Amino acid sequence: MSDLLVVRKLVALAGSASVLVTWIWRSTAAECVGRVDPQTWAAEHPNPPPPQSEPGAHPVRVISTRRIVPSSELPAGVDVQTANNNLDVVRHSDGRVYLAFRSAPNHFASTDTVMYVVSSADEEHWRLDARFALGRDLREPRLLSYHDHLWLYVSRLGEHSFAFSPQGVSFSELRPGGGFSPLTPIYEPGFLLWRARVVNDRPILIGYSGGENLYRIGGSMDVEVLTTKNGHDFSPAFSHKQVLEGGGSETDLSLLGDGSLMAVVRNEEGDRDGFGSKLCRAPSNDLGAWKCVSDRRKFDSPFTFTRNGEFYAIARRNLTPDGAYDIAGEGAMLRYARNEIDYIARAKRCALWRFDQAQQKLVFVLDLPSRGDTCFPAAIDTADPHELAVYDYSSDIDGPELPWAAGQRRPTFIYRHVLHFD
Repeated sequence: MSDLLVVRKLVALAGSASVLVTWIWRSTAAECVGRVDPQTWAAEHPNPPPPQSEPGAHPVRVISTRRIVPSSELPAGVDVQTANNNLDVVRHSDGRVYLAFRSAPNHFASTDTVMYVVSSADEEHWRLDARFALGRDLREPRLLSYHDHLWLYVSRLGEHSFAFSPQGVSFSELRPGGGFSPLTPIYEPGFLLWRARVVNDRPILIGYSGGENLYRIGGSMDVEVLTTKNGHDFSPAFSHKQVLEGGGSETDLSLLGDGSLMAVVRNEEGDRDGFGSKLCRAPSNDLGAWKCVSDRRKFDSPFTFTRNGEFYAIARRNLTPDGAYDIAGEGAMLRYARNEIDYIARAKRCALWRFDQAQQKLVFVLDLPSRGDTCFPAAIDTADPHELAVYDYSSDIDGPELPWAAGQRRPTFIYRHVLHFD
């Protein structure tokens, strides 16, 4: 039986089997999809046309794309491996742009993972500032520039490819004389930090606990919003640290013009509200009181921002006619497993989304040049107030179309795109 037929069989069985171990299904399907021939797969899976673009009052276009990792622009000492994916970027008070990124044999957990931090005055010529390797997987680098401080957070995971084993967060900071301090574990074991940003001149850190439940049917996680004065001691940013309980994990937020809050939450694990994502709001007088609506689409690795009075998100897009992650339907047994297996066998894009007031949901604006295994965006402003520089990762944007799981086993690169808002 061909790999593609095995995957189709697994998808069918996952909807009717009564007792299965989720990871057996997921890892088996991922291995099968990972071995597909790109030409055969593309012929059998023609991409649907993209959704109708709804840019709103300010049309947006990609005006340039350039590969950063790997490239001849990187300094000596950066030994790039096959997979270059998790990343963050920030402009610091010293005038330099700092880029942190993970380099590893593939997308999955590895003891050979290395976390690099490089910086540049012009985003073309880079300097090596830090290299971290702990003999375990390192992910989700987060850079926070606060006044003259530059703080780095890195999530520690396990050693096995198909086991999501969150160990906690480690902290480093840029020393006054240059270079970063050694990584030091902080906060609570098992906590994963997803986004670090400054909001109204206050450090805001968004993460989740219970990550060990992420790929377990019926697991639960807590989304937390924290703040800090010294970079490594955390306290609740609002009246309480937990803002959401259920299936939510990767979360980002932005404040709107009226002082209220909007957030995008990946809800892959699922809960009583469904599977996919959540769009959450909180009033300006109680930013910890989140009220959410569900979306069957899954906005992986969300990065949110506001521009021209509008709320935007950059996140992964599933290339199916409706883009839905939750395809199993109510009452389907092992709904989570079937959703997962179908999702990893689909092609992806890194896309820009906008909140539409009339529809009260995120609408599609455009795709960044991307394919295969892609997204994990971060962004910085440029000298032009109409532009935004977006860093993300992708399989070769000029290469063959790939299902997500196949892209995870092949080379991935870090790109810099410039968006222009008319």
